Amino acid sequence: MSYKKTETYDEATTSSLMKNYKEIIGLVGEDVNREGLIKTPERAAKATQFLTQGYYQDAKQVIESALFTEEYNEMVIVKDIEFYSQCEHHMLPFFGKAHIAYIPNNKIVGLSKLPRVVDIFARRLQVQERLTHEILDCIQEALNPLGAAIVIEARHMCMMMRGVQKQSSVTTSSAFTGQFKESETRAEFMKLIHGPARCI
Repeated sequence: MSYKKTETYDEATTSSLMKNYKEIIGLVGEDVNREGLIKTPERAAKATQFLTQGYYQDAKQVIESALFTEEYNEMVIVKDIEFYSQCEHHMLPFFGKAHIAYIPNNKIVGLSKLPRVVDIFARRLQVQERLTHEILDCIQEALNPLGAAIVIEARHMCMMMRGVQKQSSVTTSSAFTGQFKESETRAEFMKLIHGPARCI
C-alpha cells in the first residue's frame, strides 16, 4: 500500500503560486524540468500557504473559546514557546522563542491557547516588533487581565544568510501592559523566564 499524505489547500491559490514559483526558478537560471525541480513549484506553493495561514485565523476567538472563571490573581507564565515566522522585507525565516505572562482578572485561559495565538500571528509576513505587540494586544483585549507581558527572542536569517551575515546575533523585543509596567512585577517576570530550567 503506497503512502498518501492528505492536506487541503485552495486550488486557485496553489495554481497561481505554482506559476510564479516556476517562473522564479527559471529566472535564477535553473531548469524547471529537471527531475529534482519538477514538483518544487507545487511544494513551494503549498508551503507558502501553510506558512501564511495566520491571515485566515482569528487569534481573539482562540482565547475566547477557552476562558474560565477563576479567583486567581497571581502571575501565569508560559515560556519557551517556539515559533517560526517570515520577515516581510526579504521573506526569509526568523525564529525563536516567546515568553508570555498575564495576571488574571477573574478569568484564566486554557494554557494551550497562548502558543496558538503566537502561531497565528507568526504565520504571517512579519517584523518582530509588530509580532510582539500583536500577540500582547490580542491577549489584553480578549482576556482583559490586570496586566500582560511578552518577550520574544529570535534569530533572523536575513541577518545570518545575507547582509551583515552575523550568525550569533539574537534580537529581543518586549511589551507590557497594566501591572507589568511596574518595575517590581516586570523584574519578577524577567527573572522567572530567564531562570534555570527545571524538570518537573
